[in-house]
Amino acid sequence: MTLRSAIYAGHVLHVRSRPKKHSLRYSVFSLLIDLDEIEELNERMRLFGYNKGALYSVHDADHGNGRKGDLRNWVHDRLSAAGLEGDGWKIRMLCYPRIFGYVFNPLTVYFCYRAEGGLAAVLYEVCNTFNERHTYVIPVEGETAGEILRHRCAKEMYVSPFMPMNCEYNFRISPPDENVAINIGESDPDGPLLFASFSGARRPLSDTGLLIMLLKYPLMTLKVMGGIHWEALKLWWKGVPVYRHKPAASKIASTIVVQNGMNKS
Repeated sequence: MTLRSAIYAGHVLHVRSRPKKHSLRYSVFSLLIDLDEIEELNERMRLFGYNKGALYSVHDADHGNGRKGDLRNWVHDRLSAAGLEGDGWKIRMLCYPRIFGYVFNPLTVYFCYRAEGGLAAVLYEVCNTFNERHTYVIPVEGETAGEILRHRCAKEMYVSPFMPMNCEYNFRISPPDENVAINIGESDPDGPLLFASFSGARRPLSDTGLLIMLLKYPLMTLKVMGGIHWEALKLWWKGVPVYRHKPAASKIASTIVVQNGMNKS
């Protein structure tokens, strides 16, 4: 059986343009998990687990509303709130897995396909280091295979101490195929501030493939968190202004983004 789920191995790039120039680049991999296959993956793979301990695992607690067994329903509810109705949704989630039980996912992307195959919506789930999670639900109009998607929305949740809240996200993505690319531009009223991207090439998802990832990217999620704090230290040393964290009204929230790019309450 050919799986729709896959490994995407590649790199993350961050480039800050002001008030001080700064950049980073490091190698990572993500998993694309088809929610229709996740139970099968849990049963047939030794190195992957779903809501259980394993070398690599995906847990509902890290996504959506955090309730075990409710991830698919949570996505369906977001789609319904955006006015997208239908049956037989195909939902594919691009995320970092837990490795030895630990993960930090700055961004999880859900690609939501109708039963007949067309991409109908993309959910951008943003997490910060304060255990807050905000998802931007953006319907897709007129998508064709191979097309680059462009979305924008107002920033709704504090993410970095070096970025103001009065910002806008501009997403430019190539949905998963042989390659995937997630590009995010963050700007304030004075113009672009930060460009961040993940690009990766598809590899089969298997125990062998995961073992290769372990050897090639050991302790990846610890590297991600360590990198966040190390880069923050360098930005502080460069004198980049610090913006204090203001707790979100709700630890878990979502926003429906209408097609003109404005957020809908």
